[in-house]
Amino acid sequence: MFANPFARFQDTPVVLDGAMASELERRGCDLNDALWSARVLIEQPELIRQVHFDYFVAGADVATTASYQASFSGFAKRGLDEAAAAELMQRSVQLAQQARDEFWADAANHAGRQQPLVAASVGPYGAMLADGSEYRGDYGRSETELMDFHRPRIAALLAAAPDLLACETIPCAVEARAIARVLQQDFPQAAAWISFSCRDDANLSDGTPLLAAVAELEAYPQIVAVGVNCTAPRHIVPLLQTLAAQTGKRLLTYPNSGEAYDAVTKTWHGSSDPMAFAEAARQWRLAGASCIGGCCRTSPDDIRALAGWLRG
Repeated sequence: MFANPFARFQDTPVVLDGAMASELERRGCDLNDALWSARVLIEQPELIRQVHFDYFVAGADVATTASYQASFSGFAKRGLDEAAAAELMQRSVQLAQQARDEFWADAANHAGRQQPLVAASVGPYGAMLADGSEYRGDYGRSETELMDFHRPRIAALLAAAPDLLACETIPCAVEARAIARVLQQDFPQAAAWISFSCRDDANLSDGTPLLAAVAELEAYPQIVAVGVNCTAPRHIVPLLQTLAAQTGKRLLTYPNSGEAYDAVTKTWHGSSDPMAFAEAARQWRLAGASCIGGCCRTSPDDIRALAGWLRG
């Protein structure tokens, strides 16, 4: 039987961390690569550990590992065999655990806090394709094919004993079902959250109504939280209201900073303001979210501002 890692927080809000990839870029990493932040697992793992630590210092209760883009097929394209790929996925979890343990070793960090969690990131099939299809959900794979894709990488991540899985930026209901079924059939001890990418106020990136997608997850108790991420902030309140009307599971959200991404030039446009982000998050909390953080282009400054009022 699985244990719900959020139980230690009871009814208090949980502060999620912010972006990994854009924070690595701010610190000098070149992520113009199909492996994205997973590339840094190979080249500069200590920098990933430092980003995790900085998020804990900023107030995060959860570290999401740098495994979003990690997959056996993706690493194989770089000439890595299965053993080496599994070791890198497990390293992503270990780096977050090391940062968490270092942070928690200082008793001064216990004040008003629960021991932070480590959530192993499980990105969608489309992330491996590195063509933006995780924001479309149109990769044309059956539920069985998606189960076969996710099963070995979930096994590799769970071997490093994270507190739970963060199945994130899921663009279509069929992939959410595939992940839930893999957990139920093969990993009954594991807990997970499933977070969708959405294109508007009511629908997943592939056009499926969020309401329908979440309704299908009600039968899977291992899915301890559901929500939306990597979505523009302007859509979050109506999406959360839809979720709150459908499920009794914990609700989570970690939207983008509010900047716009150009998939052609692979650049971000606009500006972000940590205080504005934190102020917007007040509405997400009122709409039912109990786990709140940031996705693309958010930083430790955003999480610090967010944690400041959530714990205030």
